Amino acid sequence: MKKIIELDNLTKSFDGQVVLKGIHLDIYENEFVTLLGPSGCGKTTTLRIMAGFEEPESGTVLFDGMNMEGVFQKYALFPHMDVYDNVAFGLHIKKMPDEIIDHKVRRMLELVGLKGFEERNISQLSGGQQQRVAIARALVNEPKVLLLDEPLGALDLKLRKTMQIELKKIQQEVGITFIYVTHDQEEAFAMSDRIMVMNASVIHQLDTPENILRSPADNYVQEFVIDNLAEKTASLLKYNIV
Repeated sequence: MKKIIELDNLTKSFDGQVVLKGIHLDIYENEFVTLLGPSGCGKTTTLRIMAGFEEPESGTVLFDGMNMEGVFQKYALFPHMDVYDNVAFGLHIKKMPDEIIDHKVRRMLELVGLKGFEERNISQLSGGQQQRVAIARALVNEPKVLLLDEPLGALDLKLRKTMQIELKKIQQEVGITFIYVTHDQEEAFAMSDRIMVMNASVIHQLDTPENILRSPADNYVQEFVIDNLAEKTASLLKYNIV
């Protein structure tokens, strides 16, 4: 597979507090990679550096061998626009022809399960529907990389599980690299091709979900990942571990 993102020896501090200590990470095309760890471990700072919102104190960030330009996706929907215009916004900025915009917007809304919602006001949508609009607006611009920071955290458990399935399905269908931040172990294992387990500014393990479950790298991974997942036995069944 082609390497699309390279992080080499990243360091970062805030007010004298070290938040990243020599982070190394390679991400490949069409991967779903999750940065998993507790609050304050450095995962969001790593994502923000990828997005260009933070500068590392040392180290390099390469995207396709060049300086990184990420797409940091948040809700940030325009309340004065309907669903269609929210998704079409970036395409209008690019001055694409109207017929191409219409085709792309309708296809993307169908992909995220919002066909027929084109004229719906944003305030009339549920939290999960707003999340899908935000994802459609990001994907319609065909980025090579989509960065997502705890995007499902505000949703209830049932909707969060549904969105996990939809996000993974969308990622596989559109062939975009997803980099996802969460503190939720079950969420990470439900969607990821690889998981980067972080704590106290360093990476403890970077591996597939199956390998992490079978061979945790150290006591921290055992306690934070395995012991927590053991309380949610159902999430392990899909990996034939129990």
